[in-house]
Amino acid sequence: MSSSSQMQGKMKEAENMKDEDKLYLFQGVLLPSIMCPEENMKALHDFQARADDVLLVAYPKCGFNWMVSVLRKIISKSTGREAESRPHPPLIEFMAPEQQKVVKDAPSPRLLGTHLHPDRIPASFYQQKTKMLVIFRNPKDTLVSYFHFSNKNPVLPAVDWDSFYSDFMKGNVAWGSYFQHALAWNKKMEDPNVKVLTYEELKKDLGGCVRQISEFFGFALTEFQVKEIAGESTFDAMKNSSSGSHGNLGNVFFRKGTRSVLTSPYKELPRFAQPVGLLVYR
Repeated sequence: MSSSSQMQGKMKEAENMKDEDKLYLFQGVLLPSIMCPEENMKALHDFQARADDVLLVAYPKCGFNWMVSVLRKIISKSTGREAESRPHPPLIEFMAPEQQKVVKDAPSPRLLGTHLHPDRIPASFYQQKTKMLVIFRNPKDTLVSYFHFSNKNPVLPAVDWDSFYSDFMKGNVAWGSYFQHALAWNKKMEDPNVKVLTYEELKKDLGGCVRQISEFFGFALTEFQVKEIAGESTFDAMKNSSSGSHGNLGNVFFRKGTRSVLTSPYKELPRFAQPVGLLVYR
């Protein structure tokens, strides 16, 4: 069965599942039952990372799928290898044990991703000193985008705004607390193997960010290639081509990509997670 067929099968399974069964608690963190079953998570304990892996990390709705496409283009342009066109993201927690075994033998560089908290990323990534690109987004926009995503994505429970707002603030959503993720990554800002970029920086200067990303991972790109990748990877361009890249899920993964109007600061978060305002959704 193709990966696309498997994904469609999971979506169909989710449509027939009760909302209260769509999330489960694994080691204190809520995860999607269908996409990240316990067998996947236990198998990750023995996941073997490589020093030349390209690891993309982002809390949900911080620009992960956007950056998957950008990184695929960077790898393709620099290595001459045809870019992958799989519609689903390369999240390691989505990989069943047998898929993890297949990935073990995949050629380098492997593009891998995760929404996991840094303390839950398999230890081998740190042991191998794998370079990690971490994407964050203003949490008020993350909150609004995550709310809409939950109501459009059948693998997550549908929820009203007030309930989702409360759950988000308490960390009772899939993949846990945004705030705990932000604070944990802030402690790793000086790690030479970690590069943090924000969704807002990417929107403002995508070409400059493509250049930073390629240099961080050691991929050589010409200035023409940087501009070409940036031109093909604006949010609007990605959204317009999402039906081809993500099939029926295009409108789920790419919604607006714009700022939301909320108020009130949360001053304890690190710089890359500011500004925060989280009280009123208009």
